[in-house]
Amino acid sequence: MPILPAGPLSYGMQLPIQSQSAIYAESWEAGAPAADLAEIARTADRCGFAYLASCEHVAIPRRLAEAMSTVWYDPVATLAFLAGVTERVLLMSHVAVVGLRHPLSTAKQYATLDHLSGGRLILGVGAGHVREEFEALGADFDGRGAVLDETVEALKAALGPEEYPEFAGERFSFSGLGQLPRPAQERVPVWVGGSSP
Repeated sequence: MPILPAGPLSYGMQLPIQSQSAIYAESWEAGAPAADLAEIARTADRCGFAYLASCEHVAIPRRLAEAMSTVWYDPVATLAFLAGVTERVLLMSHVAVVGLRHPLSTAKQYATLDHLSGGRLILGVGAGHVREEFEALGADFDGRGAVLDETVEALKAALGPEEYPEFAGERFSFSGLGQLPRPAQERVPVWVGGSSP
């Protein structure tokens, strides 16, 4: 399990550029290339930041685009890119809307990220708040709280040390299906965050 640096206070950051909501984005981010994102990550790594975080939205409906923007990098791709240009800083999804996909699919992506980064993943998960995203992907928006609860339990199994994880829940069930590589960490930390009801 990644351990945040010892001491009374640790700093992490949600990265700029990778999500450009009007609530927090600065104007320079709109034209920033990948090289700028990499340089920010390298600087945070060098300066002792505890973690770097990347958000998730698959698609933003027109009704929310002015406030939220449609710039939302994929967190797995973004964190994998940054893992390759950093050495010690932890890599966090802030937050992955895990109800949008099956837990085995999520586990495959994030186990690979943890494996390739040498055990630097913090899997931050949330319920999501954009109905149209769920509907477009055939996911259950109204039941997303219960889906999140079950998905967290399924992910604990799917991201554990077993090559053939097992889980049986109300919505998801799997056994006898092997997934390699396993995460580098014996147990990937799963943090729950968000602001929706």
